[in-house]
Amino acid sequence: MRRIYAVSLAVCATVAAVAASVPSGIDLAGIDKAVAPGDDFFAYGNGAWLKKTAIPADRSSFGTFDQLLEKTSAEVRDLIQTAAKTNPKPGSDAQKVGDYYASFMDEAGIEAKGLTPLKPEFDRIAAIKDTKSLSAYLGAMLRADVDPLNATNLYTDHIFGIWVNQAFEQPGRNVPYILQGGLGMPDREYYLSKSPKMAAIRTKYQAHIAAVLKLAGIADADAKAARIMALETKIASAHTSRADSEDVLKANNPWNRGSFAKRAPGMDWNAYFAAAGLSDQADFIVWQPGAVTGTAALVSNQPVGVWKEYLAYQLIEHYSGVLPKAFVNESFAFYGTVLNGTPKIRDRWKRAISATNGALGEPVGKLYVARYFPPAAKAKIEGMVKELIAAYRARINRLAWMSPATKQKALAKLATLKVGVGYPDKWRDYSSLKIVRGDAFGNLQRSEQFEYRYALAKLHRPVDRGEWAMDPQTVNAVNLPLVNALNFPAAILQPPFFDPKADDALNYGSIGATIGHEISHSFDDQGSQFDAQGKLNNWWTPADLAHFRAAAAKLVKQYDGYRPFADLAVNGKQTLGENIADVAGLSATYDAYILSLHGKPAPVLDGLSGDQRFFLAYSQSWRDKTREAALRQQILTDGHAPAEYRADTVRNLDAWYKAFAVKPGQKLFLKPEDRVQVW
Repeated sequence: MRRIYAVSLAVCATVAAVAASVPSGIDLAGIDKAVAPGDDFFAYGNGAWLKKTAIPADRSSFGTFDQLLEKTSAEVRDLIQTAAKTNPKPGSDAQKVGDYYASFMDEAGIEAKGLTPLKPEFDRIAAIKDTKSLSAYLGAMLRADVDPLNATNLYTDHIFGIWVNQAFEQPGRNVPYILQGGLGMPDREYYLSKSPKMAAIRTKYQAHIAAVLKLAGIADADAKAARIMALETKIASAHTSRADSEDVLKANNPWNRGSFAKRAPGMDWNAYFAAAGLSDQADFIVWQPGAVTGTAALVSNQPVGVWKEYLAYQLIEHYSGVLPKAFVNESFAFYGTVLNGTPKIRDRWKRAISATNGALGEPVGKLYVARYFPPAAKAKIEGMVKELIAAYRARINRLAWMSPATKQKALAKLATLKVGVGYPDKWRDYSSLKIVRGDAFGNLQRSEQFEYRYALAKLHRPVDRGEWAMDPQTVNAVNLPLVNALNFPAAILQPPFFDPKADDALNYGSIGATIGHEISHSFDDQGSQFDAQGKLNNWWTPADLAHFRAAAAKLVKQYDGYRPFADLAVNGKQTLGENIADVAGLSATYDAYILSLHGKPAPVLDGLSGDQRFFLAYSQSWRDKTREAALRQQILTDGHAPAEYRADTVRNLDAWYKAFAVKPGQKLFLKPEDRVQVW
């Protein structure tokens, strides 16, 4: 879009007044001017901050998101501790929140109970004697703890996971999706990769299993750990890769209940579904059929005794956070230090906040919103959302390569997008969840069962497009392609991402880009496969789809070229959806920022033009330092590229080149024809 610079003296005077009164919001001290913006824009915007900032000992990474999370956690702690001390009405949300937190904090009480809370489950495992009883136990342990369309939560530590949502091809009808699980490490690659680093981790994981068993007083721990490791490796061998798991076309595998025995022999599926409370379900969608078939075969062809050893270990590991300190420390030693390089466990209260949020997210969110999210902030963000949707609409209308038929479908999808800001319109009812002070283990177990019952209940209700996937106190945002909806929780709608008093360039470059990113997920490699009703449906003409895929392929190649380690590169296919959303979202957000100026030039603040502030705000929003072990895990298992490469998304926008005088020969320079513009 052409910028208009001809203005009257009166307008210039107004601009000067604005420049004098509004802070830019850019962290000028964090910029490293020794780095050329065209060589490494992430380092330019954040280099000085990177040099002076140390990752806290209890974290695997630290950056803008973490700073805001620390602030939000402290605020939530005050709310929860108040609830824990004020003797609220029994059965009220405040009672549940306060008692859950207080129970988790009661280390002495947890220590005194030892492993006694696990005895009923140990007894159930001990009673397993054949394939039928093993299948029934596995079904009873099924939990609703995965979301395959949210790249940060793709796997479960149970053998299988369930996700209840709108059917791929039947809008308005909820169905159960069955997903792979059962691994103690983050991904199949940890078991199967021939990398020496992975081999070393496997050795440490087996030692960790043995250590957990020894702490529990289980005899012959080393031999059992070896057998458990061998079983998990067999499960991993059946698993689908991360990249293929993110391909919704490969995930669209409708199975009726009767077909499980034929397609995945080995398990007693009648016993499994009866124990899982799914006997009345006729239809399922199996996300990774190879994993279901392979794991089911293992149920019958591996010794029942080995399965019992595995289940006992997984049970202890799963509940380690509410067990005596020795189990907590051993779990952290592997999952915190070995897998993520974190030297120090988080303070107990921080873990208690996370646990309480996990079990009682919306009740905590109600307390948080009432104190920290004023109506004015909600209104301001809702206005920005409308502006960004308008900018995206204009971009679609301007696309020369897209046919009128495809444009019509794209615009219809944009028009029906449901955007939630701050908190849900309707809060969930937690009255049936029993929280008992002094029963940390029972509280966690009952909260998991409560969530599972809640998920199953959705199978008998119409799809609710207003249901939220994130709690208000979450520092994040999400796109929900099956219901064509977005959630922007209250906690991310505050400085440094959003400040209603700050310069527009800052707000558009930070929270605006986040909003644009989430809108763009409706049109990324996954989202573009769903129509306005959230139905998995090809609404593209063949020529338009070919053009889109060609642009996506260019982006895959661009990100494949990023290599943070000599032996490990970013996976452009695995991160494609997020990368498309970054490029398209930033492009649309820049358009919206320009429109917000109403043809007037942006003021110069702190010696920076409006465009410079916009792009610097974007770079600084991705400010992050990550330990090597955690970064390696992210590259292998996460659908998001590392932060530094997300900041360098700017190299695909023409305006960035002009703003920072980027020249050919600089490392980030792309020829105009190589700059990716998907939308």
